[in-house]
Amino acid sequence: MRVGIAALLHESNTFAAATTPLARFEEDLLVEGDAVRERLAGTHHEVAGFFEQLAEDGVEAVPFFAARAMPSGVIEHAAAETLIARLLAAADRAGDLDGWLVAPHGAAVAEGSPDFDGTWLTELHHLVDFDVPMVGTLDLHANVSELMVGATHALIAYRTNPHLDQRECGREAATLLVRTLRGEVRPTTAAAFPPLAVNIEAQATAESPCRELSAAADDIRRRDKVLSVSVVLGFPYADVPEMGASVLVTTDGDAALARRYADELAGWWWDHREAFRGRLISVADAVRDAATGPGPVGLLDMGDNVGGGSPADSAVLVHELRRQRVGPVGVCLYAPDAVRLARQAGVGATLPLTVGDPPLASEFTVVGLYDGVFEEPAVRHGGQRRFDQGPTAVVEGAGLTAVLTSLRVAPFSLRQLTAFGVEPGRFRVLVVKGVHAPVAAYAPVCGRLVRVNTPGITSADLTTFAYTRRRRPLFPFEG
Repeated sequence: MRVGIAALLHESNTFAAATTPLARFEEDLLVEGDAVRERLAGTHHEVAGFFEQLAEDGVEAVPFFAARAMPSGVIEHAAAETLIARLLAAADRAGDLDGWLVAPHGAAVAEGSPDFDGTWLTELHHLVDFDVPMVGTLDLHANVSELMVGATHALIAYRTNPHLDQRECGREAATLLVRTLRGEVRPTTAAAFPPLAVNIEAQATAESPCRELSAAADDIRRRDKVLSVSVVLGFPYADVPEMGASVLVTTDGDAALARRYADELAGWWWDHREAFRGRLISVADAVRDAATGPGPVGLLDMGDNVGGGSPADSAVLVHELRRQRVGPVGVCLYAPDAVRLARQAGVGATLPLTVGDPPLASEFTVVGLYDGVFEEPAVRHGGQRRFDQGPTAVVEGAGLTAVLTSLRVAPFSLRQLTAFGVEPGRFRVLVVKGVHAPVAAYAPVCGRLVRVNTPGITSADLTTFAYTRRRRPLFPFEG
């Protein structure tokens, strides 16, 4: 048997000012054929799980396309057309296939295509008869659509946030596909869409209320004829009709049973909806809290969550830390202009720099210059091993140590600091540009992690966004 493998992943923040061109994919991942295996096999990504499980089952893996870009604004129309054209051409070159394993993110939005994942999945499956099975994985933050469900035989979402089970999710999808090809099961999937938007602050799967939601899903997962159960938390920073929570249940050939179980789990979720509001701790309160007890304290800057498409340059917490005289402080900021000036000045030089938003202008000493490339050997959110944040400068001044980068990189790995000589343990506060994704990396070095309701295009306070296309009614907006 020959199984085709494709991935096209982007988490699109529709509130970001800039769109996402094809160049952002070229910078991160845009490969075809055997290069897919070279880039993703052996990582902690779901595609690596595809390869591993197919090999164990004695099935030939035929990788033909993989594309990924850092979370950012809506994908440009020309880029979306190019991605689909290259995907379909690569699939055609792959020849006859017995089945498909696909890895959409589930929250991709393109200009003119608000359900971009549903669009490309449908286009791909149009190449063959629908009887050829297609099983896919989803990010836990997917905004699932009927089009996505209709284009596939089963969709399986990650279960953890931070996403530490991506490879296992890929293996689960591959196992289901192989069992289908061998005639052991006939997957049929039902989706339910409880009308609620889950606050990003309440999306930690090891904590309440997601812990209890996962237990309810596990109860259904153990029942007879159930092949897969996914609770999908949704991505609230996409103003599209699909935005919000969803439930996916796949059974062995019993559509009515899949529908009943999906509705049951969605009903449980709706009955417990009040628990999925965020706490929304203010900036001032979070800084006061960070001044007490043992350090380092990790302040999770939810409004500048790089993994959700934010610019990675907010200095709101830095300004408040300085105002309350809490420090020393470590922070990573996207500041390409400041990096250029620091590189011109050289290590040891002291010069005036302006970094962050709102701007922080001060004298800084350049303590290190680097190429910005580092690797993370452990299992971390996102499944990546290799990272490139571009030319990087480490500077000190104004009561803080700042790792200044030329490319946006989410704080999935503590190596973003330690690879460049920054020791986390010497700080009272670490400002971390994320919500849940950095937890696996930063929990081992932080006495506490505090999620802070900072402003920005990934703010936890959803009332600050002007939604025009989301479904209505939707909790918590309409109660």
